[in-house]
Amino acid sequence: MRLKIMIGLTVLVLLVLNYSIYQKEEIIQNGETVLLELAPVDPRSLIQGDYMRLRYAIENDAANVTSPNVKSGYMVISINPQQIASFVRFDDETPLTDNEKRLYYHRTYSRVRIVPNSFFFQEGHADRYQNARYGVFKFDDNGNHILTDLVDGP
Repeated sequence: MRLKIMIGLTVLVLLVLNYSIYQKEEIIQNGETVLLELAPVDPRSLIQGDYMRLRYAIENDAANVTSPNVKSGYMVISINPQQIASFVRFDDETPLTDNEKRLYYHRTYSRVRIVPNSFFFQEGHADRYQNARYGVFKFDDNGNHILTDLVDGP
């Protein structure tokens, strides 16, 4: 009986993990591409390998606006014709226009953070990313997003 429970739980965990992977693959394949401008990027970490710590310019824009005192939530961003995002407001449940999307943020102390705040890349490819100006995100219709690449222009 105990073995059957363990096998059942293992199968359940694998199903949940595979469904999560499927959802992320759907976002990557069918999501809308949005570029978030990078703020000054910290150099890659020698301890963790080929990795770059990221900050986004939109975090600075959001920090200059009085926001609700919530630990995390959504901000509204506007997408211009070049697919570059800019901060509009913190989400107040107002319906979005055609060129707006919700972007999840997390507040740490007085800073607004957008995740992911790091990007790991293949060893030996640091030159490709050192001049990156934008993070390439894929968004689905529900505001879920995935960082897929770093680029130096739109």
